[in-house]
Amino acid sequence: MAINGESRNASIWRGATVLAIAAVVTKILSAFYRIPYQNIVGDIGFYIYQQVYPIYAMVIALATYGYPVVISKLVAEQAEEKNEAGIRYVLQVSFWFLAVMGLLCFGVLYVGGGGIARWMGDEKLTPLIRTISFSFLLLPFLSVLRGYFQGKNEMMPTALSQVAEQSVRVATIIICSYLLVKTGHTMYEAGTGAIFGSLTGGFAALLLLSAYWLRSARSLYFYEASRLSAQSVIRYLFVQGLTICIANMALTLTQLADAMSLLSLLMEKGIEEQAAKAFKGVYDRGQPLVQLGTVVATSFSLTLVPLIAGAKKRGDETFILEKIDVTLRVALVVGIGAAFGLAALIRPVNIMLFKNDAGSWPLAILSLSIFFTTMSLTASALLQGIGYEQFAVIGVLIAFISKWLGNLWFVPMFGIAGASWATWLSYIVMFLFLYQVLRKKIGVWFIRKKDVYAVMKAALIMVVSLKLYMWGTQLWGGSRLGATGQALLGVLLGGSVYIIMILRGKLFSPKEIALFPFGEKLRIFLGKIGDEK
Repeated sequence: MAINGESRNASIWRGATVLAIAAVVTKILSAFYRIPYQNIVGDIGFYIYQQVYPIYAMVIALATYGYPVVISKLVAEQAEEKNEAGIRYVLQVSFWFLAVMGLLCFGVLYVGGGGIARWMGDEKLTPLIRTISFSFLLLPFLSVLRGYFQGKNEMMPTALSQVAEQSVRVATIIICSYLLVKTGHTMYEAGTGAIFGSLTGGFAALLLLSAYWLRSARSLYFYEASRLSAQSVIRYLFVQGLTICIANMALTLTQLADAMSLLSLLMEKGIEEQAAKAFKGVYDRGQPLVQLGTVVATSFSLTLVPLIAGAKKRGDETFILEKIDVTLRVALVVGIGAAFGLAALIRPVNIMLFKNDAGSWPLAILSLSIFFTTMSLTASALLQGIGYEQFAVIGVLIAFISKWLGNLWFVPMFGIAGASWATWLSYIVMFLFLYQVLRKKIGVWFIRKKDVYAVMKAALIMVVSLKLYMWGTQLWGGSRLGATGQALLGVLLGGSVYIIMILRGKLFSPKEIALFPFGEKLRIFLGKIGDEK
């Protein structure tokens, strides 16, 4: 029996790892494609797309991170009891609940698209909003199929569907935008073509999931009555689904705050409409950079969250404390390294990725927010892992309100740099709130002063090294090719200096280092440093 339990736990852990890898891959794809897209359509075209992107991100949150997770829990409970009728009933009720929700969201966006576009300050966005509204019609199909497979601990269909969805979507965005721009269409038409990728990606995921479903000859028809009540299933879906969705929407909602307020605030500042759109497009260059930096910074630390959730069920408090401690330290180290490193190299990185150095100062400010974003998302995930999802939701709402108010305060004074400062404010407030909750619930101070000192010392030495390097290679930065070489070598130099200083600072024990990618090699390197000292 113990062997079966261990085997099942190992299977669950493997499944969680598969989903974690798929999540990292899709997030990298979701961030990376915006660079060639901006190169094709320019800053105004990029502004157009980024204005409606948060709406699509909500669809992804609902159909990937929200309802599939909730449905999977209900399916898993019925599977434990070997109640096939219960599983079928859960799937049917979930499907019709989400079908109604999807139709309502579709109707609101399609009919109200003009009003939403006017609220954003640009009525020409109406066709894009209406196009993206169709994505909500796929919500019940994707959520129910993913939830079923996850509930049965078959993670591969969900993982592959996520990667397929993003891959097809990215290909559609790049191809459509290129062809539309080439053939003389307007930037708004190119943006509508790019948004069409949300539909092609969704259909690709649906086809793949359907193939897995049909291969097993399954049907949603059920033959016997279930003891479950539709009301209890719907209540669980509504409460838990929205909780998980909102808890994972921090980046999306802060971008939504920018979409709803930044353009109008820039125009109120006296900036002409076309120039304001271009400024917003330049500011939006920072979104893929922040997203990539945050994905890198959280990818390792968040893989520990399923282990923490498992330990919570077992009541293993020692394991929970150890893993929360190491998770926050990893987030601290990687978050500060990514934030300060990118800020120091922002000019050549800006030229390398976006052809020119426009907006490098506001982008440097925004880059530094990677640290607070990383710490906030990590603390949020930890609270979800130990069963306090409601506080993660409150943290996200605090970030959204802080971002909106920050824009109102700072943008009139500092322009798009003010929007960057507002992002800082939102994630600082979110992290302080979540960290205090985490500390009170666990009863331990996790972030120690000596660790902060060691990390800041490493970051300072890295930044000084990079500034000297930038001064010595300033002649390279005149062209895009030169800036590319300067940026890539700078990443290699800065990363090497930072890692060496972190290892010298002994923030992690040899046992903890072994958990990292290339951990064994790092342990050997650490041993050599110790011998030299």
